[in-house]
Amino acid sequence: MALVDKHKIMNGPWHALSLLCAVEMPIPKDLATVAFCEVQSTQEIHEKVLKEAVGFMMYHTITLTREALEKFRVLRVILGTAACNIPAAAVEETAHSTICHILNLYWRNTLEQIPVREVASGAARIRGETLGLISFGLRAKAFGFSVVFYDPYLQGGIERFLGMQRVCMPQDLLFQSDCISLLCNLNEHNHLLINDFTIKQMRQGAFLVNTARGGLVDKKALAQILKEGRIRGTAFHMHKSEPFSFAQGALKDAPDLICTPHTAWYSEQASLEMREAVVTEIRRIPESLRNCVNKEFFVISAPWSVIDQQAMHPKLNSATYRHPPGIVAMEGIIPGGIPVTHNLPTVAHPIPSALSQPAHKTWGQSRAPK
Repeated sequence: MALVDKHKIMNGPWHALSLLCAVEMPIPKDLATVAFCEVQSTQEIHEKVLKEAVGFMMYHTITLTREALEKFRVLRVILGTAACNIPAAAVEETAHSTICHILNLYWRNTLEQIPVREVASGAARIRGETLGLISFGLRAKAFGFSVVFYDPYLQGGIERFLGMQRVCMPQDLLFQSDCISLLCNLNEHNHLLINDFTIKQMRQGAFLVNTARGGLVDKKALAQILKEGRIRGTAFHMHKSEPFSFAQGALKDAPDLICTPHTAWYSEQASLEMREAVVTEIRRIPESLRNCVNKEFFVISAPWSVIDQQAMHPKLNSATYRHPPGIVAMEGIIPGGIPVTHNLPTVAHPIPSALSQPAHKTWGQSRAPK
């Protein structure tokens, strides 16, 4: 979907599809028009949208390269300005799906066409078992788990307040846990977190649950360990290459494997909330973006002396991003709102060396509470 100037676009190829944008349209109604584009590439997008869209809301069904994004004349969110995500989306759904995966592994409740007696054989009691979280969460305690977690991003002492055990090294978590749940973001420091070396540090007969990112786990090493019977089973929500198929790949013949097709996040409510959050984020253009992932590339479009210091929102994204002096916000837009028809050049500045390194070289980062 794209946002275009409401005063310039009165009709177009998306007019008959306006009901598909019913969730998004009310939020920026005094600012812009939401245009629905049912396409697989930018080559199929209508020329009016390419010419006047200032924001672009996309899903994973379409791949956008830099060359494709440059076709948008005045795009202000994504290309050269701000790329934002919605990190708090579907927190409850992902946490509950994680619990479901854990329970399915312990109780062997699957949809495979195997006899009930065979399914029940090997089911385990949860009480007294140790659940290790690469991240943090509270839900599992209600099921009787003893919870151990590794999360360097949480303030010290929270584990004592909540009566939980915290480890300083992820290796300690692997060694202590009967079931390990991955809930962290994927980054350069935790890529293939579970690999041929670390997986052998897990307890004999442990479970592994991944509702984070597929790139956290070395599938070849996991398949080998499953075939050897060193761990009892594993459950996956996401894969490095999707859609996942049991008929091919490293896990093709691996036993005791449960996979869901990237659906842990989904519920009707979560889907609606995500769509609303995306449009709300775009409405904050330019200075109030909350979840910008490329703020280090922001440029100051006007000298610092002409920027309204009181309009800054350092707690939101620590970014300095303003339109040039003389551009006035449209009526009804938040202070500092975007002039939807203004086309500004983009200049990418190098990242200072002090900012280009992460504060912690760690394995995990909090994603969704459990």
